[in-house]
Amino acid sequence: MKKVYWRPSKISQGVLILIAFFSLSCLILVERMKTKVEQPYYEEAIAAATLTQKAFSVVKFAAKKKGIQIDPEFDPTQSALIGKLMTPITSNTGHLDSKQTTINPNFAAIIVNMLKKAQLNKDDHVAVGVSGSFPALNIAVYAALKTLDIKPIIISSASASQWGANNVNFSWLDMEKLLVDKGIFNFQSIAASIGGIEDRGLGMSKKGKEILKKLIENKELYFINVKDFTLNVDERMSVYQQGAGTHKIKAYINVGGGTVSVGRYAGKTLYKAGLNKTLPFGGSQIDSIMTRFSRKGLPVLHLIKVNNLAEKYGLPISPTEMVKVGSGQIYYLMEYNDVLAMLALLAILLCLYAFIRSDLGYRIFQSSRKGQAAADKPKQMV
Repeated sequence: MKKVYWRPSKISQGVLILIAFFSLSCLILVERMKTKVEQPYYEEAIAAATLTQKAFSVVKFAAKKKGIQIDPEFDPTQSALIGKLMTPITSNTGHLDSKQTTINPNFAAIIVNMLKKAQLNKDDHVAVGVSGSFPALNIAVYAALKTLDIKPIIISSASASQWGANNVNFSWLDMEKLLVDKGIFNFQSIAASIGGIEDRGLGMSKKGKEILKKLIENKELYFINVKDFTLNVDERMSVYQQGAGTHKIKAYINVGGGTVSVGRYAGKTLYKAGLNKTLPFGGSQIDSIMTRFSRKGLPVLHLIKVNNLAEKYGLPISPTEMVKVGSGQIYYLMEYNDVLAMLALLAILLCLYAFIRSDLGYRIFQSSRKGQAAADKPKQMV
């Protein structure tokens, strides 16, 4: 025998509005009740960011002790990691907002994430190229490497672009040495160049170049001073290999847009900001440190376009105060509560069934509709 059930002969507009309102309420509830999900490598990320913050404090204290004035207009976080517009050791133009964005200890957490994705482990050796243009980002890289106990072989470019570590009395090499002396880091550059255009400071004054040469000499670093571009790349690769000794270099980390490190204009546009696991199309035709390591199948961390990286990981652009450790999507992501979403969907389906496929909805509202004509009552269906 076929089952007999009841269905309203007409669904009122009020009921349809009620169903729509209930469904919308469920959607809003699911959207607002997202859960905070801890991201991978959380503990290491927090440790690296905390170490970065400590290093920032050491630099700031030393700058004040040296009598360096901090201009809050250009350095709103008062970090002492934003330099001046022009000094004798300024190599090139620079973007102030990019420099300000790097004053954030949570960049170290982003770098930890990239290193882990590059499958780097404790005691692995990596080649690193930094310059004075982004001292805060250099510190974040060092903090991430120390936290993960990865062994870097570092070559620095001593000069800095505008707003970088371009103070003659407090250059990047001075900051690096300070942080080693204070026990923040246990490694530093083994070699340095003047940096700037063609890695030889083209366009800089003779006085500026002499200051940098003397600075490198006083820090007892190997001085890379090769005029030919290809020979310069050869020299750096040799320094990296000698620094690694019998160990294999597992990755290359580049901070900034150094010509020898990245390549000339075409090279700067090929590699994406962040982790590059493979050589980009057309990259083999452009000589640079990054290309040579990529040709060997090694991952490359390319830390440029910092504003784009900041937006990707939920960090502020040009913060006006020092950002707290633990801020940003690198630590947590807001994800939907799967159980709540399933319950909301089930509730909507039950609501539709009650009011449209069965007489349950009609029975619920029957008592308030006694005055309706008999023709509106449900009819028996077989």
